[in-house]
Amino acid sequence: MARVLIVGCGCRGQALARELIAAGHAVRGTTRDPAKADAIAATGAEPYVGDPDRIATLMEALAGTTIVCWLLASAAGENAELHGGRLRMLFEKIVDTPVRGVVYEPAGEGAAIARAAQATWQIPLEVLTLDPTDDVAWLAGAHAAVGRLLTA
Repeated sequence: MARVLIVGCGCRGQALARELIAAGHAVRGTTRDPAKADAIAATGAEPYVGDPDRIATLMEALAGTTIVCWLLASAAGENAELHGGRLRMLFEKIVDTPVRGVVYEPAGEGAAIARAAQATWQIPLEVLTLDPTDDVAWLAGAHAAVGRLLTA
């Protein structure tokens, strides 16, 4: 199976991690806060401390990764760069990695940036526009998006 990196492995990310692990995938989940690593580990995922505001801190997490899930739609406002310059930088960096696709949960200008990266570097992309308050539909949609990228 594949290794999936979940950037923003909070509540929804942890739910997705459990689903992907149950399906046989290896999952690595990121957190900025080392104190939250145990919650990620409890899902069966490998916790990784890295800050999406500092893309360089995520580069080691990309080792052996097939799919990146950028689940930071709730990080808007003061964290708008996560859907601007930081997202653009992530795409620029993953060009030279084994990553075969990105699941992106959009906010702000991010969807346009993700689609431009897809067109420029031919990076397979799934834009996840499901309602994050509908836990069941969101989880099913996120899992299906990973599956589509793996079979593309």
